[in-house]
Amino acid sequence: MHTQRHRLEIDCRACGTIALARAEPVHEGFRRVGERFVCTACGHRYPSRDETPFVDDKPAASVFSEADRQQAPQVFAESERRRCCAWCGHRVVNPFGQRCGLSNREIESTDLCDRFQLRAEPGSEKPSPPRAADPLSRLFGE
Repeated sequence: MHTQRHRLEIDCRACGTIALARAEPVHEGFRRVGERFVCTACGHRYPSRDETPFVDDKPAASVFSEADRQQAPQVFAESERRRCCAWCGHRVVNPFGQRCGLSNREIESTDLCDRFQLRAEPGSEKPSPPRAADPLSRLFGE
């Protein structure tokens, strides 16, 4: 039995039209052994999938070219991009909501603020300067 999927559109030899075909199962007793196809325009039955004149699965001619496709829409202007609360270092996120660390007001990730400060990306922190030697470290052996 074929498991290959076809578009169920046929060029019927009986009526000469391009129509849809309806699949009917073929059984021997209680066991399914195949399927046959029926033209929905005239009712002509084809005994098997191999004898059914399916229309080729060629892609339809396209009216539009790749140049006609729209670009992705821009939600934020370039000056606002990465300047919303989602990228701010003052944003505090917890399981109950998001708040601004400066004003303690509830915020949304897309809100804009004049006090925006870009948060540091993980791994981009500058190494801290070396600390002066602690006078007690000599006493305790650290």
